[in-house]
Amino acid sequence: MLKIFLVEDESIVREGLRDNMPWEQYGYQFVGEASDGEMALPLIQKTKPDVLLTDIKMPFMDGLSLSRIVHQEFPDMKIIIISGYDDFEYARQAISVGVEQYLLKPITRANLQKVLTDLKVKIETEQEQRKYQEKYQDESREYEQFSRTNFFVKVFEGRMPVQDIYEEAAKLSLKINAPCYNLLMFNLQEKRAGENMGFESEDFARKREELLHYFVRYPENLVFRWNVNTYGVLIKGNVEQMQELADKYLENVERICQPTEDFLDWYAAVGEPVERLSLLAECYSKVNHLFAYRFLMPHVHIFTKEVTEDYMPQREGSKIGDIDYSKMDPELFKDFLLRGSREDIPEFVDSYLLTINEALQSTMFQNYLVLHVRFVTLAYVESIGGDKEEFMAEAGGQIQDKNLSVEEIPRYIRNMLYKAIELRDRESDNQSKRVLKKALDYIEENYSQESFSLNSVAGEVNVSANYFSAIFSQAMQMTFIEYVTQKRMDKAKKLLKQTEKHSGDIALEVGYKDPHYFSFVFKKTQGCTPREYRAGQKN
Repeated sequence: MLKIFLVEDESIVREGLRDNMPWEQYGYQFVGEASDGEMALPLIQKTKPDVLLTDIKMPFMDGLSLSRIVHQEFPDMKIIIISGYDDFEYARQAISVGVEQYLLKPITRANLQKVLTDLKVKIETEQEQRKYQEKYQDESREYEQFSRTNFFVKVFEGRMPVQDIYEEAAKLSLKINAPCYNLLMFNLQEKRAGENMGFESEDFARKREELLHYFVRYPENLVFRWNVNTYGVLIKGNVEQMQELADKYLENVERICQPTEDFLDWYAAVGEPVERLSLLAECYSKVNHLFAYRFLMPHVHIFTKEVTEDYMPQREGSKIGDIDYSKMDPELFKDFLLRGSREDIPEFVDSYLLTINEALQSTMFQNYLVLHVRFVTLAYVESIGGDKEEFMAEAGGQIQDKNLSVEEIPRYIRNMLYKAIELRDRESDNQSKRVLKKALDYIEENYSQESFSLNSVAGEVNVSANYFSAIFSQAMQMTFIEYVTQKRMDKAKKLLKQTEKHSGDIALEVGYKDPHYFSFVFKKTQGCTPREYRAGQKN
């Protein structure tokens, strides 16, 4: 039932309308009255009616002034003005402030009934459309949305001119403009050594959603997915705000994640503010450099410029005897091979070598380091089922691992890591392809089922919804929802073209329980209603 509020300075007219109109019979609940706009405004703000019925000429605050304020504060509220003045100028002003109807006194019950009935239909239609719009947006909203991720990859890798950034952001409905920017990256992984990373516990999924929802709450943030386990937050604000925002966000990442360290590996890094979109690539480069330290300092969770500077050795006396051998831990390379990506390799290697820079002048230490990398890498290759000799023929063929110069060592280490991770990812890709093939077959057979969802498909192929969504978007170049909606729309168009079935029956057949929502999605994606599409095909 819709709510209606009455404002009228003539008490006889006000009481007559209040007591003699069968409001509930017309689908309305009478929620209040006032004798002028000044008295009415706080009551309207409290009751939030769907319809405001107000006289135009009143003391203290007239109906036009009241309507102007109400329309600004409650743009969806419908306003009906009643007036004893058949004056074009009044009507023109009423239209300019968003008034829905302009009724002349004396008002008859039949006349008011017709206006209220028509308005009720309009309000309910608009509410239904808003509900469908919200549902559609909820279904379409995915942090891992491919188009958003692809946009930020291009921006941060410096592959997009500033003008293109603005244009692409507008297409994606991203408010990109701001006085200042910074970038925060965080990585979450579950401690499930030796298990299929396609699975995740409910506790882990809940913690990830809690962290994502924390950032989404703030309008100055643009949250996006970088890869399966890493997310980015583009922070926007005034120059003087940026340090405060960065500190606050890092504190809350720690607050949310720290209590769950028994099952969660988490890391966060924040860059340095920049005042131009064209400098975002530079900002990302610095964050990525800091983020690579998570492999060198696995017990540290938050990385800033100050944290990593404390980790670096002092230049004086940094000889072989002064090395902190915890930084030579074989687990560092092993952990990187397990969790790092190809994109992380340059920063990881450069940061690692920087910590032992002076010691590299020793030939004995150079040989030790090369053998250290070789043995760790080969052990990892063997653990994932690779052939060691074949691997060395491919990886070591370009650079021999004997008598390397200081300049050749970084290239050697990078090459070994690249080849090992390439082998790891190749097997992972094969596994992902098998999962995807099974999922696509299942989608083909079940997308028209009402209970069909991302979770049901992920369950069918025995991986987490988060993991499945990520590999699906990467492989198909669209999100799961976009793919399923496209299949449903294609089938709906075929049925509209080849059969005489009612659109409500077609909606059920392609997976939509609500035929009105089906029509909404059809028009949203195809640019016309199902009826218009059918008529166009016939013509």
